[in-house]
Amino acid sequence: MSREIKGIILSRLIVLVVIIFVPIVIFLIYNLVDFNLWFSNDQTLKTILIKILCPIVFSVSWLFFLILFVNRLANTLDDFDKTISVVPSRLKFFYGINAVYILFIFIFPIITPIIAVLSFASFAWRLTTFRKKRWEEDTKVSLITWIMIGVFAILPIFCGIIVLPEFLTLALFLWRVIWVPNLDILFTISYSLFTALAIGSFILLFLNSGISEYEQLFEESSKKQRFWNVKILEIGLFGFFLFLDFGEYGVIDLFYIAGFVFIILTSIINFFQGKMKIGSFKSHLFGYIIAAIFIGSNVIFSTTEISGFLRVWSLIISAVLYIIVFFYTFLQAE
Repeated sequence: MSREIKGIILSRLIVLVVIIFVPIVIFLIYNLVDFNLWFSNDQTLKTILIKILCPIVFSVSWLFFLILFVNRLANTLDDFDKTISVVPSRLKFFYGINAVYILFIFIFPIITPIIAVLSFASFAWRLTTFRKKRWEEDTKVSLITWIMIGVFAILPIFCGIIVLPEFLTLALFLWRVIWVPNLDILFTISYSLFTALAIGSFILLFLNSGISEYEQLFEESSKKQRFWNVKILEIGLFGFFLFLDFGEYGVIDLFYIAGFVFIILTSIINFFQGKMKIGSFKSHLFGYIIAAIFIGSNVIFSTTEISGFLRVWSLIISAVLYIIVFFYTFLQAE
């Protein structure tokens, strides 16, 4: 069942926001980043191709793709939530931050020309086959359709050839100049957030499980009050852990170990509770694998050199696994 906020289906709202903001982001990228033409130094040609043509082509392509798969994308978000349902919902937000960062910097620029080619080819397909009311398995694609697909694909291929080298340069720049130098700060913030959420999740699970037999004694307002009390506690713990880590207090390692233990216990309890409540209960273990990779790297390896190396790869691997699960869910969605 889809999550709702005051009658608004959350997955549909997210897809709508993406449809609105993707074209805006594309135009901002092409007009704020100083891309150059690798075959010409003409400023007028650069303005026409880089700041006008390419963002129009790629924006239209993404709009077509997102609108074409609007229901599948919304269903993917709902199914993805179920896929990692045993992972506490507050941790899904944490994983999503890393995944979106990697997706935006390294994957989005690379797949945009591919999406453009597919979208324009689909334009041609629909224009030349819209009169067909029914398709049989042995129906052949006409020659004119293949010709139109090839013609329509020329423009996005041209735009991709123009900007792809610059996008690769931009990705390397963001990696070397922005992401890697600030990785320790990013990791500290993420690590503190994860630990605070892990402890809060365990406390909330304990409270909900421990009072289940006496639930009739509590009104709905009391349940919400417990939830918000834990949320406030998580915020306080997050700030406290940041203070300890940035202050280089050694006791922070004990809290990180505790967070690692709590998330394992919470995951195991959620898994078995789900199996007891629902006979056909299924859930991906990717969420647990991501958590183990992310937290375990710094718990097991204590030396600066090793942990620094693993910090990079723990973030990358957790994000990649998260993205893989999402794309797998997209392909499997109805």
